[in-house]
Amino acid sequence: MSGRSKYRMLSAVREASRQMPSPWPGAFFLTDPNRVSDPIAPTETLPAGTGVIYRHFGASDKVETGRALRHACNKRGIPLLIANDPMLAKHIKADGVHWPEARASEARKWQGQFLFQTQSAHSPRALREAVCEAVLYSAIFPSNSPSAGPALGPIKFRTLCHQSNALIYGLGGINGNTASAISNASGLAGIEGFL
Repeated sequence: MSGRSKYRMLSAVREASRQMPSPWPGAFFLTDPNRVSDPIAPTETLPAGTGVIYRHFGASDKVETGRALRHACNKRGIPLLIANDPMLAKHIKADGVHWPEARASEARKWQGQFLFQTQSAHSPRALREAVCEAVLYSAIFPSNSPSAGPALGPIKFRTLCHQSNALIYGLGGINGNTASAISNASGLAGIEGFL
């Protein structure tokens, strides 16, 4: 990330953080074993106000990596959520769980056991039916993620944010060049935009 792009990303995270209620961060960095070989190193350079969502996708070293991430996040004072694995989240004392859209209803069983529960949403209907307090909505901009659908665009996304009661984080193509287009209406979430 260039110096100018990094500065713009920092500014966007600051703006997003100002509108999120405490203790919610303004942004989330998502790990991805296919695009981030070391999920722990980026935590040292994340902007203030950024939490981490660890996506292990069944890795054999998920407990060890989860513990190392827990330690790194504790050092920075930032929240750590575990994607799609509440048992691992409990085991390593993570701050919360991030649920895929297809399993979001399971969050009800875990209410009160974590500080944070987030879920994915990929359509206005999924956003309306969200069961978690916060939603990572995608895709906002064209994305390198193989699972990203067509980009919604910042104008339609901001409209969705204003119509929803949920806390919303925009995901998909978020980087220093795009984040400011939505940071006054939502939180931010991404992978490569934080590297």
